[in-house]
Amino acid sequence: MRRKQSEASMSNTIQAEEKKGDSGRGGQFMWPILIGVGALGIGGLAVSWFGAGGSTAYAGPTAEARRGDLTISVTESGNLRNREQVVVANRVEGRTPILWIIDEGQYVEEGDLLVELDSSDLEDRLIEREISAQNAQADYIRAQQELKVTESRTQSEIAQARLALRFAELDLEKYLAEDGEYQQELNRLKANIDLAREELTRAEQEFKNSQDLESNGFITPLELERDRLAYERAAVDVRIAEGNLHLLQTYTHQRQREQLESDAEQAADSLERVIMRAESDIVQAEANYNARAQEKARQEQQLARLKQQIEMCVLRAPASGMVIYETTANPGRWGNQEPLQAGTEVRERQELIYIPASEGMVADITVHESALDRIEVGMPARITVDARPGQIYSGTVRRISPMPDAQSIWLNPDLTVYSTQVEVDAANLRTGMSCQVDIIVEELSDVVYVPLQSVIRYDRRYFVYVVTPRGPEPRRVEIGLDNNRVVHIREGLEAGEIVLLAPPIFERIEEEEEPGEMVPGVAEEPDESESA
Repeated sequence: MRRKQSEASMSNTIQAEEKKGDSGRGGQFMWPILIGVGALGIGGLAVSWFGAGGSTAYAGPTAEARRGDLTISVTESGNLRNREQVVVANRVEGRTPILWIIDEGQYVEEGDLLVELDSSDLEDRLIEREISAQNAQADYIRAQQELKVTESRTQSEIAQARLALRFAELDLEKYLAEDGEYQQELNRLKANIDLAREELTRAEQEFKNSQDLESNGFITPLELERDRLAYERAAVDVRIAEGNLHLLQTYTHQRQREQLESDAEQAADSLERVIMRAESDIVQAEANYNARAQEKARQEQQLARLKQQIEMCVLRAPASGMVIYETTANPGRWGNQEPLQAGTEVRERQELIYIPASEGMVADITVHESALDRIEVGMPARITVDARPGQIYSGTVRRISPMPDAQSIWLNPDLTVYSTQVEVDAANLRTGMSCQVDIIVEELSDVVYVPLQSVIRYDRRYFVYVVTPRGPEPRRVEIGLDNNRVVHIREGLEAGEIVLLAPPIFERIEEEEEPGEMVPGVAEEPDESESA
C-alpha cells in the first residue's frame, strides 16, 4: 500500500511538472556523479522505506536545505613559479652529458658560468670539417671568377625589367580599380555636374525672385541684371561640366586604358627577352659554378654549425638572479626525472635552469574541459600553499590556454585539460611549492542550497526527495550552479526543509504498473547532448 502511494505521488508530481520548462543548466557538470551517488543509495533507502511495514518514519541519511551565502568555485592543484623568469635551455643537438653544473639556490651575476657540457666529440669532428671546407673554398674561387661579372650584369637587367613590368601593371590596376583613377575622375565630374545643376537652380530661383522684386520697385534694374548674368553663367557651367563628363567617357578613358594595357604587354615581352638573353650568357659557366658553390656552402654551414655547437656547450647566466633547476620547478613534468647533476645526459632544447626576473608568482594549474566554460581571464582566485598552512592568498586568472595540454593527452588520451595561469598576490613564496587554487566563479548571497548528492535528474528535470509526515516525497526543483559540494536551489524548496541524501532513482513500470507511472529504481539514461 505504501509503495502504491509513493508511486502515485511520483506520477502526479511528474505529470504536474510537465507544463513547466526545463530547469537551469548551471549544475550539469556533476550530474554523472549524482546518478552514481543516487544508485549507491538505492539499497539503504529501499530497506528503510519499504521494510518499515507502513511506518512514515525515515531512518536514512538526510540534510537540511539551508539559506545563506554560497561561493561557486573551480578547485585545482598545481605548482608555483615566478611570474617572469629567464629560461636557460640546452641547444646542443642529440644527448650530451653534463660535465659541471652550478649548485642550485646560488645567486649569480649576468655572464657567470652555469653549466658546462661535454664537447670532446664535437671538437674531433671540427678538425675534419675544417679540412673539407678549405678544399671546397679553393674550387669555388676558380669557378666564381668566370661567372661573377656575367651574373651581376644579368641579374641587374632582369631586376630592372621586372620592376618596369610591375610598375606597368600597377599603373593599369590603379587606373581600372573599383576605386581607381578613372572611377575617381568619373565621380568628380558627376559631382561637378550635380553642383552646377544645383547652382543653376539656385540662380534661376534668385533671378525669378529678383524679377518680382524689380517689378514692385524693391530692387534696381542693375541688380536684376546681375542676377540674370549669374543665372546664365550657371547654365554655362552645367553645359561645361556635362561636356567634360562626355569627353572622359567617350574618348579619354578609352585612350588611357589602351595605352596602359599596351605598356604592360610591352614590359612583359621585354622581361622575357632579358631572361632568355641572361640564360644564354651564363649557361656555360653556371653548371660548374653552382656545383662548387653548393659544396662550399654545405661545408661552411657544417663548419659553422659545429663551432656554434661547441660554443653552446658552455651556458652562462643571461641575467642576475638565483639559480633554480628545472627539475625542481616542474617536479612532475617528465615523470620520474632525476635531479640535474654532473654526468646526467640532457637532450636538445631541454630546459635546465630558471633565473627569476621578478618577485611576482603565478600558479600553474590544469582545468578539466568540463569546467572550462565556467572560468575566464580576470576572475578572482584564492590560493592555499602546502608550505604555508593556514594562509590564504588572493590571485587573478591570468591566462587560459586555447588548446588542450598536449602532455596530458599523451599520458592519458581520455583526459583533456587546459593549462591555466593564476597570478598570486604574494612575494614570500618560492618556485616549485605545491598549491591549491580556488577560482571564484560567482558569489551568491542569501540563497537556498542543498548537498549536491541530494538532487537527481530524470527526463531533463531535477528532483529532490523531501521528508514529510507521509514519508519521503519527490519534488521538482530548479537548480543553479554548484561548487562540487552543494548546489544552488532557485525554486521548489524552502530553507529548513529536510531532503534525502540518498534519494531513489526513477524507472517506468512496464508490466504490472500502468504506463507513465514512476517508481524508485534505475535512472533513465541521459541524452548525450544533455550530459556535461
